[in-house]
Amino acid sequence: MFSLLNVFRIVAFLEGVSYILLLGIASPLKWFFDEPKYVKLLGMPHGLLFIAYVVLAVIIGSKLKWTNKTLGAVLLASIIPFGTFFVDKKYLKHSS
Repeated sequence: MFSLLNVFRIVAFLEGVSYILLLGIASPLKWFFDEPKYVKLLGMPHGLLFIAYVVLAVIIGSKLKWTNKTLGAVLLASIIPFGTFFVDKKYLKHSS
């Protein structure tokens, strides 16, 4: 059975992958080759994963009694490419 922490780790991973695909593949295709369909295709799932990440981060932060600084770092990581992978390694892996 999945714990809330494991669900958060999965969401964090998927959010990170979707962000990298959006920034690294879909956006360049849109701007350099006038091909916006990939941004449309990846944009909504990424947005939903981002919202889920933020909500779950707040819930998990409360359960794990993170300081405001830690919660801020976890939330900031969601807007930095590869940031969610760093969060998983630094804050989540040892908590499971």
